[in-house]
Amino acid sequence: MGNLLKVLTCTDLEQEPNFFLDFENAQPTEAERETWEEVDVVLKDALGILDELQAYKGAGQEIREAIQNPNDEALQDQAWAAVVPLVGKLKKFYQFSQRLEAALHSLLRALTSETYDDPTQHLEREQALAKQFAEILHFTLRFDELKMTNPAIQNDFSYYRRTLSRMRINNVPAEGENEVNNELANRISLFYADATPMLKTLSDGTTKFVSENKNLPIENTTDVLSTMASVCKVMLETPEYRSRFSSDETVSFCLRVMVGVIILYDYVHPVGAFAKSSKIDMKGCIKVLRDQPPNSVEGLLNALRYTTKHLNDESTTKTIKSMLQ
Repeated sequence: MGNLLKVLTCTDLEQEPNFFLDFENAQPTEAERETWEEVDVVLKDALGILDELQAYKGAGQEIREAIQNPNDEALQDQAWAAVVPLVGKLKKFYQFSQRLEAALHSLLRALTSETYDDPTQHLEREQALAKQFAEILHFTLRFDELKMTNPAIQNDFSYYRRTLSRMRINNVPAEGENEVNNELANRISLFYADATPMLKTLSDGTTKFVSENKNLPIENTTDVLSTMASVCKVMLETPEYRSRFSSDETVSFCLRVMVGVIILYDYVHPVGAFAKSSKIDMKGCIKVLRDQPPNSVEGLLNALRYTTKHLNDESTTKTIKSMLQ
């Protein structure tokens, strides 16, 4: 299939999908185009969101000075003036998470449809959609990595809410209040309270997709996720495939995508990704991560350690637990 070559054979014991998914060059076919264009609009904004988040400095100094000098109106005004535009950004990031969830639903609808018999065929023949799905996961993990290392986000938003509440009590007109009303502020606050807010949005969104499509067997969704994890693992550990990446960035992209689909699978599948009955070769996936330069994958190993749902279940083997220690 064009960019896709099956160069390995599967044994009866290991029915791993072995094909090259062209994350670098996949282009939509006519059949994919409508969904692809819909999702492309969202993905085009994703880079800008990451740039804004990376550049987010926060209003820590202004807030500290305002808190230390509660009677100095000028300092209160300065802190408020610094925080309001930042809250506008935080609102924008939150609203983008909702757009991302809608894009995810569009891709899941396409990749779990009855157009093809199984997820391997879907991912082989709808490579451009598979690539977009991967890009959503890559963005999600990158966003959450940046958010986790920036405490200013929650501090700024907490200060905004406290100040807004005080202004209401004192009947002071709050410029910018229309930007984030109380109900929206509650939702945004819950979003940022999570250590990995975008990942939670995607896992909740995938669970919601399954529950809203009761006529669709849950395996249609979980098999797409497990197949994507297997494809990434095989591409990373197979020299013939890996040599076809034109950029080292594609390796880190592939690693992030593999971890992202494992986490989604772990949330959506009733027994999760770590049980013996899981269709994901967790030992193989962790080994692939361990084989990379340590500094480059610690964040991804931490994502498996701390953001999965079933790692600490009794059904998880001691081997897997020790591999993640």
